[in-house]
Amino acid sequence: MAFLDFAQPLAGPQMAVGVSIAQTTVRAAEPTGFSTEEWQIVSLARTDGLRSLRGPGRFARLHRWIFGEETNLTLASDRLEALRRVAVEAWHKGYAVSLSGLAAFRTAGFSTAQLELLLATISAGRSARGRRSFA
Repeated sequence: MAFLDFAQPLAGPQMAVGVSIAQTTVRAAEPTGFSTEEWQIVSLARTDGLRSLRGPGRFARLHRWIFGEETNLTLASDRLEALRRVAVEAWHKGYAVSLSGLAAFRTAGFSTAQLELLLATISAGRSARGRRSFA
């Protein structure tokens, strides 16, 4: 009969685990959720069009030139703007988000787990939006 010392971490033969304790590194826990402010940005991005991702067009420049009004559709925080851009693309295109948007999302400090949560939530919202109930 074999003896396993359960007082030791990863008890048992090292071959079964495949990784020795000396090789494992402890990574900092990545955030997996969003704050309430970030969820508000995601919900507001639902009404934004893909045109909001581009700069002002001819008509907007003409309007600004005639009336002198300046409207800025981008958010003040670069982090929240990166979140808004990915959310707008996800609301319109689903999982087909551009690589530049994903790169900006990652450089803004968001994790892969947050990206997966965002895309899954928006995908569920997109599919629920198409269904209508007659009850």
